[in-house]
Amino acid sequence: MFATLGAQFLSAFGDNALLFAALALVRKESYPAWSGPLLQAFFVGAYILLAPFVGVFADARPKGRVMLYANTVKFAGALGMCLHVNPFLSYALVGAGAAANSPAKYGILGELVTPAKLVKANSLLEASTIAAILLGAIAGGTLTDWSIEGALAVITGCYAASALSAILVPRIKKSAVRAIDYSVVSNVKLFALQTRSLLKSSNARLAVIGTALFWGAGAALRFLVIAWVPVALKVTNNRLPGFLTGMVAAGIVVGAALAARFVRLQYVHRALPAGILIGVGVCLLPLVTTRPLAFAVMAFVGLCSGFFVVPLDALLQREGESGVGAGSAIAIQNMFENLSMLALVSGYTAAVFLSVPVNDIAIGVGAFIALSMATLTLTRRKFKAAR
Repeated sequence: MFATLGAQFLSAFGDNALLFAALALVRKESYPAWSGPLLQAFFVGAYILLAPFVGVFADARPKGRVMLYANTVKFAGALGMCLHVNPFLSYALVGAGAAANSPAKYGILGELVTPAKLVKANSLLEASTIAAILLGAIAGGTLTDWSIEGALAVITGCYAASALSAILVPRIKKSAVRAIDYSVVSNVKLFALQTRSLLKSSNARLAVIGTALFWGAGAALRFLVIAWVPVALKVTNNRLPGFLTGMVAAGIVVGAALAARFVRLQYVHRALPAGILIGVGVCLLPLVTTRPLAFAVMAFVGLCSGFFVVPLDALLQREGESGVGAGSAIAIQNMFENLSMLALVSGYTAAVFLSVPVNDIAIGVGAFIALSMATLTLTRRKFKAAR
């Protein structure tokens, strides 16, 4: 478990620092303003294209080795940026590594701990991830202000260290898992069948839809914060957006701990109202004009986020473990999450292209989160009442 947490921390640290360095790199190379969110489209595009394959691969191989291979691919992508390879293609390569890493890092939890401890294990993994987001965002913004090339070198080193840490993850492989079929057509058909099978479960549908909405909105929010800070707080450096992103991460750690303490899988509906409050917090951004208030709002958004998403992740892992396989379930979840991210980041990019004021974008994003989460909560309650 320690090896898994260490590998995930270093990998997530690199991912979150890389966003700031990559955005600074495209600005330095005089790409248009709307090309920044386009980076995210290349990243999530790799997730979507690889979704039919990475879950099967994670379920058919020792997941520690899959984490090793995935972080080696991330290392190659970051190294490409250091060597001035096209930043969009390099970022897509990092996305490919992230796509392979995700089902392995979550899927291995069901093999390392008992079902009764799965929420707690998820909480530890999320805490490790969020700590990496916090420190990675701060380090990414600070290092990028110092030197874009220096920041990229540090991030490349983090991916190398993560790959080395993954070597220590135990070699756990279930003998019942079938061998890999490398046929593209058969894997796509299998993935479609697995998706249909998984979504027959109301619990799995809840987890997939809830986390997809959450991560889609979160992707748009990251770019929104970077654009909002110069307008609302009159600060143009990379450090303050990094610190605010880190404050969201700190709130998620607290929310994840509260979820582990108060939410059991049979009462997962208790976490859903926190999703509505995320949207309320984002809607407050246009009213914020001071740094202390900005940090407070970001901490509130993070706390609600952690309380909302951790139980849903654990619920999906349990449903996947008893059905299509934990790795395949996470790959299906990743596909829906990244389709949502692609849609919402594309919407954000279009708004920037059309010169919509950033505060209006904030209200739109917040209202979308609140209304979609409210719909999810009410639908769940009606389903439970019908039963």
